Amino acid sequence: MRTVALPDGTHIPALGQGTWRMGESERARAREVAALRLGIELGMTLIHTAEMYGDGGAEEIAAEAIQGQRDGVFLVTKVYPHNASREKLPKACERSLKRLRIDAIDLYLLHWRERTPPLQETVDTFEKLTELDREFPPPKSKE
Repeated sequence: MRTVALPDGTHIPALGQGTWRMGESERARAREVAALRLGIELGMTLIHTAEMYGDGGAEEIAAEAIQGQRDGVFLVTKVYPHNASREKLPKACERSLKRLRIDAIDLYLLHWRERTPPLQETVDTFEKLTELDREFPPPKSKE
């Protein structure tokens, strides 16, 4: 699979699996987990989710799908703009970590930008979260 290099030198798959619309129906749960697991087996080891998808349910689906194979998956999730403040972002991150059942998010993004909180506050808070994680950085994927 082709990869893309991030600024820190980490290589991630150029193509991944999205989870939008997952985690919204308990009846679909087993099928959604199986679909993500099949994708991982086929080499699609990047999974993209967000706290807003299924009101956190998609993160729970992703957690179940990567169980036992976390080291081989690059996990991306996103925070709501209204949770991107200095006070709310760390709490939103903790909730996502809990739903994903992981210790560190590989790539944490702002879902979309709004005027408040100010972008600089959001960036500064993301940087502080990164500093907390430096002691336990996510594994680098092999190119």
